[in-house]
Amino acid sequence: MRRIRFPFGSTPSRTANEPRLGRDVYVLGVIAFFVMVGFGVVVPVLPVYVKSFGVGNLEIGAVVSAFALMRFVASPVCGKLIDWAGERTILAVGIGIVAVSSGLVGIAGSYPQLLLLRGAGGIGSAMFTVAAMTLLLRTTAPGIRGRAVGFYQGGFLIGGMAGPALGGLLATISLTAPFFFYAGTLAVAGVTGLVLLQPATRVAAGGTGAAAPLLPLRTVLRDPRFRAACLANFSQGWSSFGVRGALVPVLVVEVLKGPSAWTGIAFAIAAVAQTLALAPASRFVDTVGRKPAIIGAFLVAAVTITAIPFAPNIVLLTVLLCVYGVAAAFMGTAPAASVGDAAGSAGGRPVAIFSMFSDFGAIVGPLVAGLLADTVSYPAAFLLGGLLFVATSLYALRMPGGLPAQPAAEPPVIDPVDR
Repeated sequence: MRRIRFPFGSTPSRTANEPRLGRDVYVLGVIAFFVMVGFGVVVPVLPVYVKSFGVGNLEIGAVVSAFALMRFVASPVCGKLIDWAGERTILAVGIGIVAVSSGLVGIAGSYPQLLLLRGAGGIGSAMFTVAAMTLLLRTTAPGIRGRAVGFYQGGFLIGGMAGPALGGLLATISLTAPFFFYAGTLAVAGVTGLVLLQPATRVAAGGTGAAAPLLPLRTVLRDPRFRAACLANFSQGWSSFGVRGALVPVLVVEVLKGPSAWTGIAFAIAAVAQTLALAPASRFVDTVGRKPAIIGAFLVAAVTITAIPFAPNIVLLTVLLCVYGVAAAFMGTAPAASVGDAAGSAGGRPVAIFSMFSDFGAIVGPLVAGLLADTVSYPAAFLLGGLLFVATSLYALRMPGGLPAQPAAEPPVIDPVDR
């Protein structure tokens, strides 16, 4: 009898034997939710709280930048710490640092104290982010890496949607209440990681019973999959976290002449679109390939972000942001899965480098975009972000096609030293 083929090449027999998401993936998704709920609670009130210390807009921007800058500076050290102490330990310590620093922010007595505490939070955030992604990629089979990353990012997105609403309610109590709430959600996330994440394992190579050797970092750095992923993360940091977040609110108020509340509504609807697109995007990445996902999604994002400053009304702007959100679902999963394919058992340093590219883009992007918006025009600022997306798509043409080879079905071998 002729076998019936299903979409994306899956069949009933393959589905039955297909690897499933492990417990660590679900735990990391829950941790991501609690982390992002707390972060989302803090974000709306942070500028107002900083302003209460009698400082200006420059000092407010410095507090925001300090967090991102310390993330960037700390990331290389995080990779080495993970190789030494293991992902689970560094993840818990990083969350603990953010929790303590956030609670202390709520009782800061001066602006310099506040600035230092937010910088310390950036260090902890880098430790958590790099450790969580390293663990996620290392413990997930290549055939389901995209879905694992998608589930993890879904926790962030859902938490990010719930957080600002809670932040508004808590702000009615006091400006410091959200920081204490953030510390509490982080404490829950840290305890969840320590209790539920499994001890570190390393998959045996070739079924020999020996732990797989670490892949040299220089080998990973030469891999076009890793280079494409880093360029993708940089362009996302520049445009998604930088240009879009910094300039769209200004466009709504100054160009469309609408209230600032429109920005929040448009971003919330776009976040829903991205969340709904995560599942099909993740499956596409795993069944069709990382390369076509990166090429197609970044081209769509390039066209969309270039068109945003020309939107004549808030409705069309929201539609464009939704299209961008759908593309972002692919842009978030495919590059991370490519890092896992290229790095294999290379430890935490490749993920740390990958993370640094996003942080660097998020630091530099808003500055350059703001300068272009002031000296040239808003469309020029968005166009540069679109060109970076196009460059990513073009470089992704160098990636090998197809899907990563599936490892043999061997049980994991516990490391001699339980990290």
